[in-house]
Amino acid sequence: MPRIAFVNGAYVPHSDASIHIEDRGCQLADGVYEVIALKGGRPVDLGPHLDRLDRSLAELRIPWPMGRGPLSVVLREVTRRNGIGDGTLYLQISRGVAKREHAFPPAVHSSLVVVARRHKLPTEDMFERGVAVISIPDLRWKRCDIKSVALLPNVLGKQQAKEAGVFEAWMIGGDGWVTEGTSSNAWIVSPSGDIVTRPAGPEILNGITRSSVLR
Repeated sequence: MPRIAFVNGAYVPHSDASIHIEDRGCQLADGVYEVIALKGGRPVDLGPHLDRLDRSLAELRIPWPMGRGPLSVVLREVTRRNGIGDGTLYLQISRGVAKREHAFPPAVHSSLVVVARRHKLPTEDMFERGVAVISIPDLRWKRCDIKSVALLPNVLGKQQAKEAGVFEAWMIGGDGWVTEGTSSNAWIVSPSGDIVTRPAGPEILNGITRSSVLR
């Protein structure tokens, strides 16, 4: 079955999916994204993901490219067309295509991309034996609570982890405390059995799974 993506109003073959070279998400990282788990062909925690998407868009003053209801339909249709049971949905919204200038362009329609893929779950051995991590300085900007596509510090940190032969890199903030991993929230079980995690705030992305664990 060929992969299908959704790009700005059309379902297209994944191999043909593209955006304009002057899309602000491409040139200026002027966009946001969400990654939604799929279980049995259904999105997990879709409501909270869309709530966080709404917050990220509002913080950057990017308009929704379509209503929340129609977007939910698109997400399910991309899942159906790709025949995916367990996997992930990736959706990205940028401010849109405009002449490259830093200030917001007037009257530009935001861009939307949705792709889906199968995803391997962690192995039982990983759960039983755990994984290794390294610690690195947190070099990110001061609004990590916005799920921006500007992920270069995360990319560099994940590469450091790969080159060190470990699973993840935990980032250390200027206060000397752990913020989060390059693609995960960090949790610590203390000797007394307490579960410790960084409070939600500008220093971390408040993960949807993190919120579910807290509940």
